[in-house]
Amino acid sequence: LMRKQILFLCSGNYYRSRFAEILFNHLAQENDLEWYAESRGIVAQWSHNPGPIAQVVLEGLRARNIPFGEMRNPMQLSELDLTQAHCIIALYEHEHRWLMQQYFPNWMNELVYWNVPDLDGMNAEKALALIERNVKKWIEEIQDDERHPFTLSPVHPIIPQRRAPHG
Repeated sequence: LMRKQILFLCSGNYYRSRFAEILFNHLAQENDLEWYAESRGIVAQWSHNPGPIAQVVLEGLRARNIPFGEMRNPMQLSELDLTQAHCIIALYEHEHRWLMQQYFPNWMNELVYWNVPDLDGMNAEKALALIERNVKKWIEEIQDDERHPFTLSPVHPIIPQRRAPHG
């Protein structure tokens, strides 16, 4: 079986999208799902964040007893990343729809947008809790689909009907 990929996007791939990716992979593995997550930053190459990942992410993972290894550096989003994903989620519509329009205009309307602001708009504890709630809801949707693969309504509440990956 081919595993399906979910791609989480934020601006710098340092904080929100990284937490979503690590949490999703932890839960997907726990629940034996055929899905895995990656994450990228829409403008990661211009984001000068100290170190590989936000300290609050590590704290949030520790608080939830989610194991993590050595952290990679933030990664810049590319067209290839977008084509390889079955589902793409940007973490904050207000910020990320505009960035997608600037840098990846053909993809702007292919995304699901969440509503998790950066640290200037919501403290980390609240934001991570919101990401966790959204990720868990997503995992439930996927489990429902895997249990009832033929009853999916054409207009799906969370997982949009995306066209097949290009190429």
